[in-house]
Amino acid sequence: MSITIVVVVFIAIIIIANAVRVLREYERAVIFRLGRLIGVKGPGVVLLVPIVDRMVKVSLRVVAMDVAPQDVITKDNVSIKVNAVVYFRVMAADRAIVEVEDFLYATTQLAQTTLRSVLGQVELDQLLAEREAINHRLQKIIDEQTDSWGIKVSLVEIKHVDLPVEMQRAIAKQAEAERERRAKVIHADGEFQASHKLYEAANVLSQNPMTLQLRFLQTLTEVASEKNSTLIFPVPLDLFEPLIARLKGPSQQSS
Repeated sequence: MSITIVVVVFIAIIIIANAVRVLREYERAVIFRLGRLIGVKGPGVVLLVPIVDRMVKVSLRVVAMDVAPQDVITKDNVSIKVNAVVYFRVMAADRAIVEVEDFLYATTQLAQTTLRSVLGQVELDQLLAEREAINHRLQKIIDEQTDSWGIKVSLVEIKHVDLPVEMQRAIAKQAEAERERRAKVIHADGEFQASHKLYEAANVLSQNPMTLQLRFLQTLTEVASEKNSTLIFPVPLDLFEPLIARLKGPSQQSS
């Protein structure tokens, strides 16, 4: 008799243990009674009808899911490898269980195919320069597809773009050529501005011939500051005319 009581008590304990469940704040229980969905319960203590009820526990926390590296051919026929990360959470636990077999696996596969599809429609330069816009586009597409599963995709971020070595060299050459182009444009713009300033200075100096002489002497002074410099500057012949005339005078008298 005592053995029977012990067995009955043991079975009762097992039934009660299976009938009482405690869920955390971020967990929800999807309850099925004889195979039919009766609702979502939790958090806290959840009572189940033994043998009749079945519970599927779902977490409502944000999930950070890595998207495996995908081989993508861009619109301009460049082969790259791209990976990403998707942030999502379950908003309706019943739909996440009933509408799709495995919502984690389904979201992963959807993110991979969407990543290949979207990046295949953009060029490499656009992918590198407009990553934020592409991330928003990926998030919108994936969120629209998972909405019927009760899942909200809050963010999609492209983590890394792996370029072939040949393409890295080509991009480096392009960047170098762009820098040289900017340098030439800046130099040409400086020459253009300097020519305008020289033109204005020439107009000012031309108003008085003495200013040209003063400028000439100032330049000689600046150059003469270097001791290792040899200066050669022209002398007006008018200064030597009296000397030449005096030398010619005695020669004419002797003749």
